[in-house]
Amino acid sequence: MNIASQLTFRLSEKQDALPLKLWLQEPGILKGFPMINEREVDDAIRIWLSYIPKKSTLTALLNGKACGMANLYLQPNKKLSHQCLFVIVVDKEYRGQGVGRRLLEELINLAKQQFHIEILHLEVYEHNPAFHLYSKLGFTEYGRQKNYLKENGVYHTKILMQKSL
Repeated sequence: MNIASQLTFRLSEKQDALPLKLWLQEPGILKGFPMINEREVDDAIRIWLSYIPKKSTLTALLNGKACGMANLYLQPNKKLSHQCLFVIVVDKEYRGQGVGRRLLEELINLAKQQFHIEILHLEVYEHNPAFHLYSKLGFTEYGRQKNYLKENGVYHTKILMQKSL
């Protein structure tokens, strides 16, 4: 049976910090994020979870177990509230099985229906396999920042993508 069809979704809760931290500490995962150590990961999780009261962060569940999370970084200023940056992470065990796609579809629905977001945008680093998912879901590239991230002496380009909702 297709895993993606078995998923359920709920607003994220404080206890989702534990799987989120485990996912962000997986070997190689931080190539897709700008954090480099546990302190930076903890800070990113604190910021992510600060959106729980705003009800803008979702957790994907498979048989009651968290397998991915996505967050809308809502803009507090009225002039910017029509657009939003998001972030998504999926447990490595479930990548490539439709979990990211379904989670992102749910996040897009939340953005449109609950927050009236008109433009959803993201930042992804070159060579991140999720780039193809974003393209399939209609996100288009609108810019690149060369040498944005420097990791172990190697520079990475950040790709900026967006989708009108």
